[in-house]
Amino acid sequence: MTLAHRIIPCLDTDGERVVKGVNFVSLRDAGDPPALAARYNAEGADELVVLDIAASRDRRPTFLETIRRVAAELAIPLTAGGGIRTLPDARAVVQAGADKVTVNTAAVERPKLVSELSREFGAQAVVLAIDAKRNAERWEVMVRGGRDSTGLDAVAWAQEGVSLGAGEILLTSVDRDGTQSGFDVALTAAIARTVTVPVIASGGAKLPEHFAEIFTEGSADAALAASIFHDRVQPISALKAFLHARGVEVRYPC
Repeated sequence: MTLAHRIIPCLDTDGERVVKGVNFVSLRDAGDPPALAARYNAEGADELVVLDIAASRDRRPTFLETIRRVAAELAIPLTAGGGIRTLPDARAVVQAGADKVTVNTAAVERPKLVSELSREFGAQAVVLAIDAKRNAERWEVMVRGGRDSTGLDAVAWAQEGVSLGAGEILLTSVDRDGTQSGFDVALTAAIARTVTVPVIASGGAKLPEHFAEIFTEGSADAALAASIFHDRVQPISALKAFLHARGVEVRYPC
């Protein structure tokens, strides 16, 4: 049986407010996290991701409160991350209401963190976020909000992350982020076809055709977007109806 493809809005926050930029910079205010969460829950989103892109220690209490307020509005799974560097950090996020935790920079710096989280919560609750940028014929893993290159090959890192215990990959194209020029199909396919866990494609969505393409040609299991949902460019229910008409399996009601 083919699993339904998921549509996932993302709330990038600075602790208290949702923000959005282009290529990880030029941030603008995009709304109140709980209000947007309630809207997406009603519109038929399959899951929701909340990320603290500031990810600094002084914002941790603020972000935990944001998770609590967002979780109270949802009847769908919630993934949260940003600034999770230790097992206690992750426990706090789960206790605040998240169903899954996502790690990025901290996992690159200390890969054993993925295994620790997987043992504690189960692989299904551990999402390895990978920000990847093309460099010649390959994609390199970027950290610290897409600013710094690690030199790591993104495909190899995804495979290692799964072997360490990650149950899902959240893959963001730094080149496409916020551009609304379409998902990076080649990048997504390169990783989705070499790992045994679901891959969430992120970065570049605008048109319904972009979602159909990433599911059919990019082999993504889920697609994540932010500004097109925040700004009502692409209603989730209409997007799902389009995909269904194209023969792409999606979750209903929509």
